[in-house]
Amino acid sequence: MANATIRRWPDGRFVAPGARWRWNYELGTLLEGMDAVWAKTGDRRYFNYIQDSIDQLVAPDGSIPTYKMDEYQLDSILLGRQLLFLYRATKEKRYLTAANELYDQLLHQPRNASGGFWHKQIYPNQMWLDGLYMAEPFYAEYISITHQPAKFADITRQFVLMEQHARDPKTGLLYHGWDESKQQRWANPQTGDSSEFWARGMGWYMMALVDTLPYYSKNNPGRKQLLDILAREAAAVARYQDSRTGLWFEVLNKGDAQGNYLEASASCMFVYAFAKAVRLGYLPEQYLAHAKRGYRGILDRFVEAGPDGDVSLTGTVKSAGLGGHPYRDGSYSYYIGEKTVTNDPKGVGAFLLASTEMERASSASSTRESAGSPSSPSTRKSTMKH
Repeated sequence: MANATIRRWPDGRFVAPGARWRWNYELGTLLEGMDAVWAKTGDRRYFNYIQDSIDQLVAPDGSIPTYKMDEYQLDSILLGRQLLFLYRATKEKRYLTAANELYDQLLHQPRNASGGFWHKQIYPNQMWLDGLYMAEPFYAEYISITHQPAKFADITRQFVLMEQHARDPKTGLLYHGWDESKQQRWANPQTGDSSEFWARGMGWYMMALVDTLPYYSKNNPGRKQLLDILAREAAAVARYQDSRTGLWFEVLNKGDAQGNYLEASASCMFVYAFAKAVRLGYLPEQYLAHAKRGYRGILDRFVEAGPDGDVSLTGTVKSAGLGGHPYRDGSYSYYIGEKTVTNDPKGVGAFLLASTEMERASSASSTRESAGSPSSPSTRKSTMKH
């Protein structure tokens, strides 16, 4: 999949030739997947792809010409993780300069009365599940690099606020959005929550947890809070895994409802989050079985192999949001009405993340099985393919 992606989207550009190209979160998701493949294989092609993709968007002085801080979009923060990756790898100051600009946005990001980041300037008082993945892993890595441990309390607050206000006690799932002002038409007038459990929204939140936790020290009180949240949400997500396919539906808790469909990107995100959480000791081993079932379902239903090494991922919902123009009301019919596409960069990035974690799990299992056997070296590589 990584090799097919490089051929399909040279230098990370997945827009039509001649179309405007700008700093965006979809590239951030794709490159997170490519970063995982690079870490797993050590193949320089994947590092070069990340660097070439970023270098189109970052000027020699470290400015980002197509990034607009005054929009205050949390979406704009995600790609900063690759800036930090390239800075660590190359020590080129321009990457850190660009990351500094994104961190400055977080320092000035509008907040609701409880201290939660607005998802965007144009969405006042609203926190969306998406925003946790867009901002918090970068925030945690940046303050680790710059030695600001006191800031971890702010990161913890973002996760806690979202779970505290958006969690449904019956299902354990989180609603897609929470409007503290309760002014939006999509918001419940009593709680401020949207009305449905969007699968990829939960996927963003789960990935945010497992990607942020590694930066917490063992004695940070926020670490236990995030681990407890992860345990609760993992149990809820596992409960709604489809028993027949191992996958998850676009609207998580309504698998039998008319028009609902199995969705690729969320399924990849849950597989990644479960497998990584087990590997790092955040969740018990039982969740790896959920990841394996999900990954088999992804390969069976969503992955298509074509000629000359082409590999595609089908079944990814293109986008979903709340409010805006035209207005998105967050209803069941809205979510199932959003179209699915093939080779969406968010889906491909999530698939690469899931695949590398499943390779790690397969390699670890092979190592355990072969321990003590001189004919089976414990370092052998998995036969699974990216």
